[in-house]
Amino acid sequence: MARILLGVCGGIAAYKALEFVRLATAAGHAVRVVQTEASQRFVGAASFAGLTGAPVLVGQFERDPARGAFPDQAPPEHEPLSHLELVANADVYLVAPASANTLAKLAGGHADNLLTSAVLAATCPLVVAPAMNNHMWEHPATQANVALLRERGATVLEPGVGRLGSKGEWGAGRLPEPAELLAAVEETIAGDLPAEPHLVGLRVLVTAGGTREPLDSVRYLGNRSSGRMGFALAEQAAALGADVTVIAANVSLPRDARVTYVDVETAAELQAACTSAFADTDLLLMAAAVVDFRPARAHEGKMKKGADETLELALERTPDVLAGLAAQRRDGQTLVGFAAEHGDGALAYGRDKLVRKGVDAIVVNDIGRSDIGFDVDANEVTIVSAAGERHVPRAPKAEVARAILAEAIALRSAAPSVPEGA
Repeated sequence: MARILLGVCGGIAAYKALEFVRLATAAGHAVRVVQTEASQRFVGAASFAGLTGAPVLVGQFERDPARGAFPDQAPPEHEPLSHLELVANADVYLVAPASANTLAKLAGGHADNLLTSAVLAATCPLVVAPAMNNHMWEHPATQANVALLRERGATVLEPGVGRLGSKGEWGAGRLPEPAELLAAVEETIAGDLPAEPHLVGLRVLVTAGGTREPLDSVRYLGNRSSGRMGFALAEQAAALGADVTVIAANVSLPRDARVTYVDVETAAELQAACTSAFADTDLLLMAAAVVDFRPARAHEGKMKKGADETLELALERTPDVLAGLAAQRRDGQTLVGFAAEHGDGALAYGRDKLVRKGVDAIVVNDIGRSDIGFDVDANEVTIVSAAGERHVPRAPKAEVARAILAEAIALRSAAPSVPEGA
C-alpha cells in the first residue's frame, strides 16, 4: 500500500476529493492532505482530518502535530519542515482539484503556499488533476502550462467533459471521478513501489486478549492483556487479503468488518476454538495471553470472606494451547507464538520457547516498560526464529503488526514444509 499526499485547491470540485480519500483509505493507502486557503471555502479541514485520521495543513508555517508522518508511521523525534517531510514520506503527490491558478504556479515554479512548496520539494511522482471552467481549460496559457508540466515528467490527467459548476455550462473541465483518480494514482506508482507482500488466499487464525479462570461466580484469575496487538495483527492480515478469524478472549475493542470473531473466556474455551479452526489454518498468530494456572475447583456461588485472614487456593495447570497445536501441525502451516517477558533474559527465554513449542517464530516483548505492551497503542518487539532475530523498534501496534506479518510471509517462503522432527 502507498502513502498518498493529496493537495486540494479551491473550486467546487473539491467535494470529490473527500470521496477520493474515502476510497483510498478503504483500499489500504495512508493519506495526508494539504489545502490552499481558497479550498477551505468549499471543504473544511475537519472533513479531511476525519477521513484520513491525520492533521490537515494549510499554512507554510503551520505546526504539524504529526511532524510529517503519515497515519501508518511513527512521528520523528524532531520537528521537520512540513513541505519537506511530507513529500519525503509520500510515494505519490496528487493535486486534485488543481485550479488554473495553481497550474500556472506549478508551471512557473512558484512556491507561495504549502501546496506549491511541497511540489517543488517532491521527488516522488506528481499527478495533477485539473478542474475548472471549459474556457479557462481551453485557454492557450493553461494548455501551455499543462504541456510544460508534462514535459517535466508530471502526469496531468485530462478533465472530463460534461456539466460544469456554473448553471447551464457544459464542456471540458470536470474533475475525473474519485475512482478514476485512485486508478491513476495506483497506476502511476505501480512500478515505483516494491512488491507488496500479501496473504491473498491464505487463512489466518489469530488469538487475542487474555483468558480468565473463574474462582467463583464473581471473581477470576486473569491478566492485563487488552487484545490490541492481536486485533492489530488481524486487521493488517485482512488488509493483505487474508481470510482472518480471531479467537478473542475477553476483548472489548472495536471490530473489523473484514474479520470473523469467536469470543471465548477461559483457556479451555480458547483451546477448543483453536483446535476446531486449526486444521484449515495456514498461518497461526498466537498473541493471546493464556493464564498458566486455574483453580482446581471453582467455588459455586460467591465465596464469603468470613473470619479468615488468609485464603488458600489449589491451582492446576491450564492446557498448553500453542504446544498442542504445534503437535498437530500439517505440511504448509506456519506458527508464530508470543512471549510477554519482564526485564533481562527475555530473548533467551524466547529462544528456548521457540524450541520447546515447536513453532516457526516467537515474538518477544518486554512488558516491564510502561510505554509498550499491555493496553497501550505502541509496542516494541524482537522476532526470534531459527534464522536469527529481527528487532522491531517502538512503533504503533499496527506498524509492528505489519512487521510481524512480513516476517511470517518470509518464513513461509523460506520453509514451506513442516520442519524436520516437528
